[in-house]
Amino acid sequence: MNNISNTIKKPTYSTLSNKYGLEISISNFGASLTSLKIPLPSGEKIDVVLGFDTVNNYKKSFDLPSAPYFGSIVGRYAGRIANGNFELDGKQHQLFQNNNRNSLHGGKEGFSQKNWIIIDSKSTKNSSVTLEYTSPSYEENYPGELKVLVTYTLSESNELAIEYNAISSEDTIINLTHHSYFNLDGHASTIENQKLMVASNTLLETNKDNIPTGSFIDLSDHEFNFNVPKKCPIVIDNTFVIADSGDVVSASLFNPKNNLKMEVITNQPGIHIYVGGNCFGKIKGKEGAHYHPLSGICFETQNYPDAPNHDNFPNAVIKKGERYYHKTIYRFKFE
Repeated sequence: MNNISNTIKKPTYSTLSNKYGLEISISNFGASLTSLKIPLPSGEKIDVVLGFDTVNNYKKSFDLPSAPYFGSIVGRYAGRIANGNFELDGKQHQLFQNNNRNSLHGGKEGFSQKNWIIIDSKSTKNSSVTLEYTSPSYEENYPGELKVLVTYTLSESNELAIEYNAISSEDTIINLTHHSYFNLDGHASTIENQKLMVASNTLLETNKDNIPTGSFIDLSDHEFNFNVPKKCPIVIDNTFVIADSGDVVSASLFNPKNNLKMEVITNQPGIHIYVGGNCFGKIKGKEGAHYHPLSGICFETQNYPDAPNHDNFPNAVIKKGERYYHKTIYRFKFE
């Protein structure tokens, strides 16, 4: 597995569309979804994901007080790892501590800041683009050379599927996710009046640093019980346990202003919900937009944060030569 991804400097893009006019654009920087344009019944077309007009601004955003990771693929391990430390095969591994004393979203320079290679693009009934990144062994101190393929597929039924495949030369830990901020009223608006549903009865308990304790919170009488859709919370940065992952709808977002709904289907055991997008007035978003703390909402389908340090969490280890597979679908419809 040759690590040639980082030698590519010139940004490349791929744009996919379907017969209904839904259109997405993908950049090789961070394998990022840079736009997702949906035609409304009125004839207007809106872009429902946050982003920037230039790759340079995507790069600059990682120097903000809180990097937004707009539209990117996150890895090698999405979420936080306590103290940046985990044990694997009897050996301690110390990761870069980029979130206070913890490791977040792959460390100092995770997959979101890498130049991926667009290796395939198909303009068929279900058009797709596949990107590849090979992470060297001990990049960010993760063991094993990890080859990752991510495929974005846009269907004729207005579904955006993201499939992740990975294989490692040694035993390693892995947790990949997608980090788009969605806003069904358009990327320059606010999500505060949109309705969130999460099919979950359990939340991961976390400490003051947002690190899982290993315990769970019953959502029966909790403010974050979203089994019945209700307004998006103003502040949330939490992982929901998804009991029925697979072909069922695990979460959804609905905009009553235009009746646009997005449904999320995943094979992952958790969805981390985060509201944000703030660029602190330092970088303008697409089309000169000012992104603020309520600009968008993330549905980070994934394993649990800090899973390598909790025996009662789903397994985050892939063995040498074993395949990692993750699939998430974002389905768009009008109600």
